Amino acid sequence: MFLSRRRARSSLIYRRFTAISGALESENPVTMLDAATPQSYITNQSVINFMSLTKFIAGHRDDVQAKRERRKEARPGELLDAALDLFVEKGFAATRAEEVAARAGVSKGTLFLYFPSKEELFKAVVRETISTRFKEWNEEFETFEGTTADMLRYCMKIWWDRIGSTNASGITKLMLSEARNFPDLAAFYQQEVIRPAQAIIRRILERGVARGEFHVLDLEYAIFSVTAPMMFLTMMKHSLGACMPQDYTIDPQRYIASQVETLLHGLAVRAEDSPKSEARGRK
Repeated sequence: MFLSRRRARSSLIYRRFTAISGALESENPVTMLDAATPQSYITNQSVINFMSLTKFIAGHRDDVQAKRERRKEARPGELLDAALDLFVEKGFAATRAEEVAARAGVSKGTLFLYFPSKEELFKAVVRETISTRFKEWNEEFETFEGTTADMLRYCMKIWWDRIGSTNASGITKLMLSEARNFPDLAAFYQQEVIRPAQAIIRRILERGVARGEFHVLDLEYAIFSVTAPMMFLTMMKHSLGACMPQDYTIDPQRYIASQVETLLHGLAVRAEDSPKSEARGRK
């Protein structure tokens, strides 16, 4: 019975192949050498057709494989993008692995091939969207030639451009909300984000003091004076903004500029800015 099925299948394949070959032969006949009479030719398109079909199938298979390889290489990035969106929308606890996989267009099993747990997926998101920035910022500050005041202005501006204005800033809001429920992730975030960020700000302030540009009474707490405005802007974007009246909006660039100038010059009137100084200048 097995042999009869095999013969039937082979016969079906042969009939289909010869039908295709015959159709191609009638449209484009090709001559072949006849072994019995080497100087004469016969029409035998089926061999050519078979070779062409084999090459076509092989080429198609290579194209499919190449597309699969490209898709495989892009898949981690697609999973991280989907995870970031869901973490910001729903929070860490409420986001399920199968939701991330579905949004990325893959199976849950495929997700776990790249990231063994939801915790590892979250860590990968933080590293990809935030942690990698600190190296480039440190390199930029190494070659910065302006004043330290300009460096501080630049620091806060590029933070908004590269982190604050993007979906990645929602990770900060997530950590503020859920850090105590996930102490391991809180420790990870502290190591990957908080400490490097504080180190950069400390470096800027120390530069200003060393160059005689800044007068800092308490360096460790002065760091919070720089980070606090950025934290507020993040919360406005992802949370507090929903509580504000519709006609109350904040222009991020204007807000950052105002905060930087307040940090640099304070609220107190300086001697050169006082009304008396202006009156003396007019005389």
